[in-house]
Amino acid sequence: MAVQLAPTTNCYEQLKQVLQTINAESCPRLFNFHMHTVYSDGKLHPTVLMEQAISIGLQGLAITDHHSIGGYEVAQAWLEVWKSQNPNSHAPHLWSGVEINAGLLNVDVHILGYAFDPEHPILNPYLQRKVTSGKEYQAASVIHAIKQAGGLAVLAHPARYKRSHYELIPAAAQLGIDGVEAFYAYGNPVPWKPNTKETQQVQQLAHEYNLLTSCGTDTHGKTILERL
Repeated sequence: MAVQLAPTTNCYEQLKQVLQTINAESCPRLFNFHMHTVYSDGKLHPTVLMEQAISIGLQGLAITDHHSIGGYEVAQAWLEVWKSQNPNSHAPHLWSGVEINAGLLNVDVHILGYAFDPEHPILNPYLQRKVTSGKEYQAASVIHAIKQAGGLAVLAHPARYKRSHYELIPAAAQLGIDGVEAFYAYGNPVPWKPNTKETQQVQQLAHEYNLLTSCGTDTHGKTILERL
């Protein structure tokens, strides 16, 4: 389903608008909000990732390297040049993104940040290519930092941790998280497809706690259509 984004709408509002429409068919050929490049533990160079995104016809995406926005910055610069050279072609919307390790209910979880100001100083501790410690490592601090930088905070793959998503999602919601990655391919099936059972459970929790839902392949390999 195509989503018409108003050109005057800011990145935060654009993304909220999109996430309100996400369903099981959105990823990986319309939207993809979870991808890694060589700037963390992925195999794709950001420019190759963008070439794939354009070839597939993605409407929007986010590069979410671990504790780094280097891949996003390279991709954004490349995309601006591509748009100037292809003024009559469709260009996907690239939102800022990052994946941050955090402590929640005494387990390590990953929090995705989207549509934030990459230059906001509150994010500096989280963009050093390493996991933070102490108070900065706690989920409450990570969520606060992303939101203070004007972004949206989303709990990544909530059914992949050492504690149940039935515990983690309510706890994250209480801390002010904006959304959950509802559509995720646990077990890395080929072709990529979100797991029905976990998706339904996470969607129900998202509805219960009034959270946005996201999707992404979590690619670490050489194609954005698969995880590995």
